[in-house]
Amino acid sequence: MDNNCIKKIMTFKSGNFTFSAKYNVSELNNLLFKAQVLYSALSGVPRLPEWSTYLEEELIRRSIFSTAAIEGNPLKEEDVGKIIKQTDLGTNNNEATQAIINLKDVYNYIKTIKPTKDATILSDDFIREAHRIITTGLNNTDNLPGKYRNHLVKVGNNKHGGIYIPPKCLPDIENLMKEFVEWMNCKEVIELDVFIRAALAHYHLGLIHPFGNGNGRTIRIVEAMLLRTSGIKYVPTMLSNYYYRNIDDYYFTFSNTLKNPDHDVTPFIKFMLDGVIESLNEIKDNIYFRIRLLLLRDYCAFLKDKGSITQRQQDLLSMLLEIPKSITLKDLLNTSPYNSLYRDVSERTARRDISNLLNMDILLQKENGEYDLNTHVVD
Repeated sequence: MDNNCIKKIMTFKSGNFTFSAKYNVSELNNLLFKAQVLYSALSGVPRLPEWSTYLEEELIRRSIFSTAAIEGNPLKEEDVGKIIKQTDLGTNNNEATQAIINLKDVYNYIKTIKPTKDATILSDDFIREAHRIITTGLNNTDNLPGKYRNHLVKVGNNKHGGIYIPPKCLPDIENLMKEFVEWMNCKEVIELDVFIRAALAHYHLGLIHPFGNGNGRTIRIVEAMLLRTSGIKYVPTMLSNYYYRNIDDYYFTFSNTLKNPDHDVTPFIKFMLDGVIESLNEIKDNIYFRIRLLLLRDYCAFLKDKGSITQRQQDLLSMLLEIPKSITLKDLLNTSPYNSLYRDVSERTARRDISNLLNMDILLQKENGEYDLNTHVVD
């Protein structure tokens, strides 16, 4: 192991507790390099302001849904989106709705923390305040918003690698949180790559599990804050989606890392870095898709001016470019807004339009008979 930043603390009732940045540098360097190259490449891609706004809103919506769903919130993603968009949600909300409102509020809270050139100093006040926002108004008798617990909790289950019992009493938790904050802000940890530092915060807060409830949501917000204030865009809100999609591996990796006798945290950091790379690739695909849509719009205008497509065909393509989705011949004839173009023409004409766009590779036919825009025609 090439990195040995380890700090051991003796607790009152829970034995030795170890903060560890011990990981296999050679194993993780390739992942870090991929993440850094991907992020650097994306940072240089021009984006319209409305794209960035749309992406941020979309990713926060998905992140709130995912981080809540990990903890068992039953609301569907569509319902979460509606709650987030509302401005006056009142005070008489059910438990699931209030949890979403709280997550919206905590994301707004971390937006108030300005990015810095140097690594962000993590504070006990921030962790407590994030937890307070996340759990206020929720019915849990074993939890006090913003306060550390003073009772036994159990984490995990046999299905996901076993049950873990975090530190048991308030004096131990208060001491470990003080030591955790100092360790996270020490020179050796601050100088680590920001992704590794965020992963270490995630993992060790999970080990301490300082609150009666809301630990997972608070931990993922701390991770997101550390990344966001280091200037990292998009990824902070995407990682919750990755954890949710890979929830079994999320729990297994935490459990397996915990069992390592040498306090080697490579498995958990690797899992998180895999999520960073997957998230960056998803963002890359999203941005490139939007660039292709712009180019395809210009290409369609060129084809219309050249006489290769009709005005009606260009109008159809404009509708598909506005809201990209699969269509059928039946949609053209019967479904708004497409039927506004085809209500006064025959089915044969509609078929001919589709055939022409297929022959020009602007549309592609799927196996189920539906048609999609071919955004790669402008590659």
